[in-house]
Amino acid sequence: MNGSSTLVDNAGASQSRRVFWDQDVYQLELERIFSRCWLMLGHDSLVPKPGDFITTYMAEDRVILSRQSDGSLKAFINSCTHRGNQICHADSGSAKAFVCNYHGWVFGQDGSLVDVPMEERCYHSDLDKSKLGLAPIRVETYKGFIFGCHDPEAPSLEDYLGDFCWYLDTIWGGPEGGMELLGPPLKSTLACNWKVPTENFVGDGYHVGWTHAAALQMIGGELAGLSGNRADMPFDDLGLQFTMRHGHGFGVIDNAATAIHVKRDGYVNYLEETRGEIREKFGPERERLYVGHWNASIFPNCSFLYGTNTFKIWHPRGPHEIEVWTYTMVPKNADTETKRSIQREAIRSFGTAGTLESDDGENMSSATYSNNGIITRKGRMNSSMGKDREGPHPVYPGIVGVSFIGETSYRGFYRFWQEMLDAPDWAAIRANDDTWDAMWTNRNFWPDRLSAKQAEPQD
Repeated sequence: MNGSSTLVDNAGASQSRRVFWDQDVYQLELERIFSRCWLMLGHDSLVPKPGDFITTYMAEDRVILSRQSDGSLKAFINSCTHRGNQICHADSGSAKAFVCNYHGWVFGQDGSLVDVPMEERCYHSDLDKSKLGLAPIRVETYKGFIFGCHDPEAPSLEDYLGDFCWYLDTIWGGPEGGMELLGPPLKSTLACNWKVPTENFVGDGYHVGWTHAAALQMIGGELAGLSGNRADMPFDDLGLQFTMRHGHGFGVIDNAATAIHVKRDGYVNYLEETRGEIREKFGPERERLYVGHWNASIFPNCSFLYGTNTFKIWHPRGPHEIEVWTYTMVPKNADTETKRSIQREAIRSFGTAGTLESDDGENMSSATYSNNGIITRKGRMNSSMGKDREGPHPVYPGIVGVSFIGETSYRGFYRFWQEMLDAPDWAAIRANDDTWDAMWTNRNFWPDRLSAKQAEPQD
């Protein structure tokens, strides 16, 4: 299969249904997306001391992430260079070395091969251990969040995150101490394509009031008014959507950071105590984001809800199944009880058996498996909501959509997804840096809208 030009129609805002089902599409994703993009591995808080490690995945490749004696981080493929056996089977721990249980080859914290049983007798001093270390992976961090990448030609992590750093700084680096992840992760499998939950988190404000109608009524609070997607909702005043160069994006509901929490006093107090710091540090535009609720995805397969503070990695297991890893993201400097309260509320809503997680899981599976029909698979899916009501904003980087309920971020996600599948290498991707947002042709949308609002009579 060569390229994806028939799979995504940027101008028409549609995608082929094959993107959720086709095995050939999935194999191309493994080669051109997961082997070339920065993928989430974890957080500093999960490996705080020298010798600490976690095992994780980069797509279907098993990976060890290890804190070195000098405090640095290294990652390498979790497969012995002798006969391919998985070396480390523990989810996490502390180790001075990793020993393969098949033949006893020993690898250091840095992945180097340090010992081979009966080396001289079996190999007659003809084994070059320096060439048999575990395959290394590029590792970089941003505000404590750890990413890995297989491609030496990929941009730096900060360049890959690009304009999203401007937004992430608000929450990951805003209050002193930033954020951390509480683990170990909850793990579950879901019968769906990896892109279905990623696109849901990147920009699906439309489903919130419909899929979660009963849950929102039960929870009450600020989001109860969205239940049923009522016609009298203040559509253009709910919030905004954003998409960036490399497919990252999010939507924000204004003044709703703690909206899904039933027990919220500690978290509400924390936000009120720190929002002034955000305003002073970043200005009122990012203070607005800080007290809003985000649904966000980092391309390709990491998502989080800021406010609800659930943090997800969607590990693909073929085109029709994923393994879901769920952490809780909390302010590092919050008191212990506030952190615990946030974690309880996050698990209650979006844990493995969470109220809202269960709502979403059925839709995500159905959106995948409905496309197993040969005729159904030939159809297309629409993502035109809010088209032309978006564009460059005078303050917010990237492309900004006018409402939280829209598909600006969908279009941005699939624009880059297509670009990655079509491009032979990162040089070809970089060649599009100056024109990546050309598909958004309404360049005057925000200047005209903001001018009109300023001209409105004030009460």
